[in-house]
Amino acid sequence: MQLSRRKFLYVASGAVALPAISGMARAQSYPTRPVRLIVGFDAGGAADILARLMGQWLSERIGQQFVIENRSGASGSIAAEAVARAPPDGYTLLLLPGSTDIINATLYEKLNFDFMRDIVPVAGIIRAPHIMVVHPSFPARTIPEFVAFAKAGPDKVNMASAGFGTPSHMCGELFKTMAGIDMAHVPYRGAGPALVDLLGGQVQVFFSSLPSSAGYLRTGKLRALGVTAATRSETLPDVPAIGDFLPGYEASAITGLGAPRSTPSEIIKTLNKEVNAGLADPRIKTRLAELGGTALPGSPADFGKLIADETEKWGKVVKLVGIKRE
Repeated sequence: MQLSRRKFLYVASGAVALPAISGMARAQSYPTRPVRLIVGFDAGGAADILARLMGQWLSERIGQQFVIENRSGASGSIAAEAVARAPPDGYTLLLLPGSTDIINATLYEKLNFDFMRDIVPVAGIIRAPHIMVVHPSFPARTIPEFVAFAKAGPDKVNMASAGFGTPSHMCGELFKTMAGIDMAHVPYRGAGPALVDLLGGQVQVFFSSLPSSAGYLRTGKLRALGVTAATRSETLPDVPAIGDFLPGYEASAITGLGAPRSTPSEIIKTLNKEVNAGLADPRIKTRLAELGGTALPGSPADFGKLIADETEKWGKVVKLVGIKRE
């Protein structure tokens, strides 16, 4: 049974009573052994980079090793399920990568767990936009020109994505809906193959993460039309926000840490405190900026509200577009 948004926020705020004495006892000695941080994507990607960045920080701050474990597959759902089924003792955590788990919560009709019920928010890490990129030979140089081109030839624009239901796909679906245009969706097995075909002209547009496309943008092999954040990115100050032309458009990806339901609140508070300390460190802030995003500090309740808001938002897009996965 799905947990209502109101009840989810209630849980996230820590209002549900926990066994206080046993929880405090565990928190006072936590951690006494290595902690697993499970990532739902392969090593080397943006999610893995973030996990290793925060894992190293937490290892140094808390005094126990945070071991990164990559469990790719099903757009991150395999990793999320592993954490949902893990003992709620703080020794198995989930990197919630780039809004993927949030999208999956409404995209998949048959998951073996309930994301909103079984994973509790620990701390936000980063908010990062995607970049709408095209080949330099593409005739449109601005968002209005792109929209006009797509309306004039609806069968001439193929939109690549890193896979069905991924943030790059959903950014494009939201753009299509708000712009009133059509683009053929071409899903790939990751951003790498999508960029290869964009560079080769097999597809015309891709909503890419900044780390994936930064090198091509610097060398002029790709051109950026807009960023999906509500405002311009400090990393790409000359690239306008898509929302400047499509008022209300915003599709930033959020990444943070989650834990199994019923994890003691004192352990969650400890992890949240140390993550926030890391986000205030200039070295980590610089690294997050290099990844194209900004730090996302706050309490577990703050992160929980953001997750609830994003789940509601993408659920509307999934319903409107009519996309579902078994």
